[in-house]
Amino acid sequence: MNNNKTVFFAIGVLLIILGAFMLIPFFLQFIYDEENSTFLVSASVTVFIGILLVLTNLEENRKLNLQQAFLLTTLAWLSIAIFGCVPLLLSDLNLSFIDAFFESMSGITTTGATIINNLDDAPKSILIWRAILQWLGGIGVIVMAITILPLLNVGGMQLFKKDQPSDASEKILPRTHEVTIIISVIYITLTFVCALAYFFAGMNLFDGIAHAMTTIATGGFSTYSTSIGYFENPRIEIISIIFIIMGSIPFIAYLKFVKGERNIFFKDSQIKGLIYILIFSILLMFFYLMINNENYSFLENLRISTFNVVSILSGTGYVTSDFSSWGKFPLIFFLFLMFIGGCAGSTTCGIKIFRFQILGHFILNQIKKLVYPHGVFTIKYNNEKISNTFIYSIITFIFLYFFIFFILATILSLDGLDFITAISGAASAISNVGPGLGDIIGPNGNFGDLPNFSKLSLCLGMLLGRLELFAVLVLFFPSFWKS
Repeated sequence: MNNNKTVFFAIGVLLIILGAFMLIPFFLQFIYDEENSTFLVSASVTVFIGILLVLTNLEENRKLNLQQAFLLTTLAWLSIAIFGCVPLLLSDLNLSFIDAFFESMSGITTTGATIINNLDDAPKSILIWRAILQWLGGIGVIVMAITILPLLNVGGMQLFKKDQPSDASEKILPRTHEVTIIISVIYITLTFVCALAYFFAGMNLFDGIAHAMTTIATGGFSTYSTSIGYFENPRIEIISIIFIIMGSIPFIAYLKFVKGERNIFFKDSQIKGLIYILIFSILLMFFYLMINNENYSFLENLRISTFNVVSILSGTGYVTSDFSSWGKFPLIFFLFLMFIGGCAGSTTCGIKIFRFQILGHFILNQIKKLVYPHGVFTIKYNNEKISNTFIYSIITFIFLYFFIFFILATILSLDGLDFITAISGAASAISNVGPGLGDIIGPNGNFGDLPNFSKLSLCLGMLLGRLELFAVLVLFFPSFWKS
């Protein structure tokens, strides 16, 4: 029971932090003459509940075992999504609870799917709040991926367990506190530099800050319905590409770089894999557009290809044009990129590059064993030997990922959605990408017209995808709590 107190104490602290961030859009309401008390009321309620949880769950020695760490991981994201939707619910947008919860869940999981029809006319306070949710979700994902998921052995994330003591499961909170400080400094610095770059490239201060938050978080929420395409500015698109890639790099690499390992960006297998995939995908899409898109020049096609590939692969979801009109190949190819995702330990989404790399090594080894039945082959990743148990956990994760994807797509189709919308919606949710494919939820659409049951199903998909599936599903097994 003491450990459960620690869980609710931590959630209380998170709610207090969330409530404090609500004061930012509250002050913005004065600047833009938005006469309502939406964010002041929301902040008061959120902080009040947070303080109650903190005061009722005080104890001297705060510790978490593995069960409570799983519980905290899921409840933290769920509680922030619930309280994060309060300002949206009380705003002048006239959203239902399901719509407000969908927008909030999409924000905190850095998915970027939206139900708001006309962002251009939405209150500035709401727009900055959406950006703040994604920014907080981005840093939360990084801290969770580096400190908690490796200890929980979720889907191969134990590969990133570094310098853990034998009783690490009892020391999750202290280590999280230490890493969070370092990560926060790096994260804030990248956001600040990105905002400055956007500002000097032509964005106003508000748009620069809002887009910097969602760029580093690889979230994709924009202040305009046409996303980055609104600006029609190649310099802004190039800045987006650079900082999306920076957000897609494992933040453990930044930590190592700060600590003196200057060549980490050139030797990390995940980063090299990310670069290889980007180069191959960009060239493939570029040559396709050169053949099929005669309206743009060589450099324009290269920029369009690079921007959209980087945006989709990272799960950011920014768009500059309606790629649904490019033909059928880009639809299939972008759907494939959605599943791959970015690097583990970054703000990106999807199955993650390291899992595909290790799966590739495993398949190659199986072929070698067929050719050399008596040969002994080992799999190494970043110069570390990979055990069979570890490989099986990755295979299980990938199988479960696609299994849940098909279940989610089936549920959406049963709720009346067409094939393209159901398939791409499921992929977008579980991969935390944002826009789907087709006329309804494609680059020029949104999720507002979907049935409520579909929206709730997609919210579950976002949560599962963001928390690496097992961190949520394991809570529903009674045997886990008895172990």
